[in-house]
Parts: sequence; C-alpha cells; structure tokens
Amino acid sequence: MAEEAVLGYLEKNEEISDSGKFAEEKGINHDEIVNIIKSLNGFRLVDAQDIKKERWVLTSEGTCMLNMDLLRVMYLQRTFTARLPDDLEEKLKSSIYKIGSTQAIKNKWIEMGKSQVSRKVQHVDDKVRSLLIQIQNGELLGVKELLYVHSIIDGFVVSSEDIDALKRRKLISSQIWKGYSVKKGPKYAPKRKKVATDLTRENLQRGDWKELEFKEYNFLAKGQPTEGGCLHPILKVRRQIQMIFLQMGFEEMPTNNFVESSFWNFDALFQPQQHPARDSHDTFFLKEPSTTRKLPEDYVERVKRVHESGGYGSRGYGYEWKREEANKNLLRTHTTAVSSRMLYALAQGPFAPKRYYSIDRVFRNEAVDRTHLAEFHQIEGLICDRGLTLGHLIGVLHDFFSRLGMSKLKFKPAYNPYTEPSMEIFSYHEGLQKWVEIGNSGMFRPEMLLPMGLPEDVQVIAWGLSLERPTMILYGIDNIRDLFGHKVDLSLIKRNPICRLGI
Repeated sequence: MAEEAVLGYLEKNEEISDSGKFAEEKGINHDEIVNIIKSLNGFRLVDAQDIKKERWVLTSEGTCMLNMDLLRVMYLQRTFTARLPDDLEEKLKSSIYKIGSTQAIKNKWIEMGKSQVSRKVQHVDDKVRSLLIQIQNGELLGVKELLYVHSIIDGFVVSSEDIDALKRRKLISSQIWKGYSVKKGPKYAPKRKKVATDLTRENLQRGDWKELEFKEYNFLAKGQPTEGGCLHPILKVRRQIQMIFLQMGFEEMPTNNFVESSFWNFDALFQPQQHPARDSHDTFFLKEPSTTRKLPEDYVERVKRVHESGGYGSRGYGYEWKREEANKNLLRTHTTAVSSRMLYALAQGPFAPKRYYSIDRVFRNEAVDRTHLAEFHQIEGLICDRGLTLGHLIGVLHDFFSRLGMSKLKFKPAYNPYTEPSMEIFSYHEGLQKWVEIGNSGMFRPEMLLPMGLPEDVQVIAWGLSLERPTMILYGIDNIRDLFGHKVDLSLIKRNPICRLGI
C-alpha cells in the first residue's frame, strides 16, 4: 500500500516535499513510508533527500506539570481562604510544590508566610502553562531559531530567555525529526518490476527469459564468513621458527615437563645456590609436591663437588652446597633445564654430534607490564660437537637470524653462570632506526659439561630468545597482554594475516 501510494503520487506530481505530511495525508504510518522510500531509492526508482527538523517536546516533568494543572490548584482560585504551606505540599508532589511556589513568589502572585499562604493577585496569566501547551501542540519553532529570534504566541513574546528557563527546569527538550523529500529517479516506473535473480529451467521452457530483467551481479559483495578454528599468531610464528630449525638439521627436545627440580633448572647449569634468580621473588616454587624424589646420585655428587671446590680447571664457588635446595620443585624458568637433561642423556652412551632445539613455555615471578608476563615462550637452540669455537656460534647465529629476516647483527660480551664466553645479540630494527636486543648466546662451561660425562674435546654452543618479541614486531602489537593471556581479543585470532618470516 505504501509503495503504490509513493509511486502513484509521483506519477502525477513532481515531488513529495515532506514524507511526514505525505504519510499523514495518506493515513499511513510514517515509519512504513520511510522504509519504502529507502527501498525504492536503493533501486533508483526514486531520488530521496534527507530532511531534519528540530522541535521542542515536553519532558515527563513538563507533562506532569501540565496535567496536574498546578497553578490553578496552588493559587486557590476556587477559594479565597489562605492555606497552610504543609497542606499544599501534601496535595502536590514535593518537587512540583517547590518549583511552583518558587515561581509564584518570584512573579509576586502569592505571599508565603510562616503559617499561611495568601494570594496577591486576582487573576494569573500563567505564561509557563501557555508555553507548554503550545509546545505540546507543536506550534513552536525549532531549537536554533528560538535561540536567535523572538516569536509571538497567544499575544506575548517567546524569547530565548523563556526557552532557556524551561530547559533549566527540565520541562522541555529538543528532538530531531527525520524524513525525506522524494523525486522520480532515473529508473522510475509507476509500478516496480520484480527482477529475477536466477535463470531457471522453467524460464527456458516457457521462453519468457527474453523478457526477464535480471538483478545486477554485485562483484564487490562479500560472502558469508566462514566458521572454523583459527591459529593464534604465536602458533603461526612458532611453526615458522620450527621449520627454520628443521631446515638447519635440528631435532626437537621433549619439553612437556613444566615442573622441574632446582637441580636440573639451576645446579646442573653451574648456577650457585645463592644466585638471585633462585629467590622466591623471581621463581615460582611448588608447595605440593615441594621436592623431587629421584636424581642421578653419582651425577649429583659430581655437581656438588664442582660447586664447592671446583675441578676441570675451575676453582668452583667455594660454598657449602645443600641437597635440600637442589631438591626443591619449581616451574621451570628457562628451557635450558631441558637442555641439561638432554646433554646428560647424550653423555651416557657413545658420543654422537647433535643439534637440538625447543620452543615452549617458561615461568618467572615478574611484575606484569606492557613487555613482561609471568609466563612466556622461549626459543632455544644448541649444537653439541667436537672442535666448536665462538666463530662457529657467530656463523650459526647469522644463518639462523637471516632466515628470520634479520641480516644486520652485532654482538656484545655478557655474563651467564653457565656459558663462557657469553654474548648478547642485537639486530638493527629498520622501523625504530636503532639496534634492539633480540637474544642471548654463549658456549656452555666445562664445569657444566664435564660432570655430565661428555668427552673433554666436546663443546656446546647455544642461544635463546623469546617467541613473543618477534611475534609482536611482525603483527604490530605494542602490548604483550594483547597477544598472550586472558585479555586477548578473539577478533585478533580470527583476522590476523598469514605469518611469513624473512620476507
């Protein structure tokens, strides 16, 4: 009905100037008219232009004020006796009584005594009530017009001050009315012709396909979103780094034990028991089970001896090594604990050169901020062979990081309890235009390797870095909490691009 009314009217007239008035004339709901106009405009049967009108409407307080006929009650036009203020307040809402009495005293209509209210005028010209009636009937100008001009209503001037007073009392508010003006469009027709979306078998049999008008195909329309599992950015980068290790001939170490003993996490790495990293402020210790039940006793004895008095060309640390400290269970602070187990297992049989890698989660008792979490992922690689030198380590690092797309490297001497020499690894960040630390590296000390039972001419070169840092750089994330943890936005998981390292 609404569509026929719009198209039929335009067949005989040039324009529908106001959709609101048109809907009122035709007795059709304006919302229905608006929906039809939008539909016809989309098919170019009509051209529609927006119309916006500002008007005043009564608030709930203004409607209440008008319906209660406040002033007629308050000024006692039916009786000429004075009333006590409490009596009036009982008959009216407290808020209405307060507003009305204030305005009546201001206009000098009444006189408020301690025990009575008396009327000072015989007749009241209630300007506020008249204004509210005019607004309710839609006879006032819009917001902007009333701010700059005066209107004459019922014989008195409506100024911007009057409107401001009603607004301050929260009796009126502005409302935006939206409608359309409508003209014939380039594809106008008195009746909309239904377009076909498919060419069917019946159309071909009847031969009516020649007269059919087909809907234009939208090549820019998006299809339905596919539902399915999505890989996290960390998993994508992890897979790429895993492939780099495999291409370089490395094999993966088993990293399934998040819980580790202090012995394998610290002592086997020649890290002294009084080292700050072994404090509870930096490490998560377990309450249950608090200690490990099984350690290789002969190896434990050799580790104890090298800590206390040295050996293999070392003086040791010269302190009393305590077994109860080594037995404490913890959440591993680095995957090097796995490396120490693998090297010990390798030393128990005939020696064979090995290349190991691991990518897994580690835990540290750190304050959480934009770049630190209490749990993160560590990437570690090591090569165990005879005759390895620092030059081999630098060469392997250049090969590894060039596959990550980092060709500009430099190294800085550093200290680690279990590597000597040790180096920090820096790469030049083109975006930041500066050198950025990306990892740590070194050669495992004889005090760590020889107690395991490895031959004296065997060396181990190793390096490590976090998985989160390159992932944040690749995906433009500046807060690690947006990448990993319970605050991650699922849309990041669904929409992140494919990871391509070194491109």
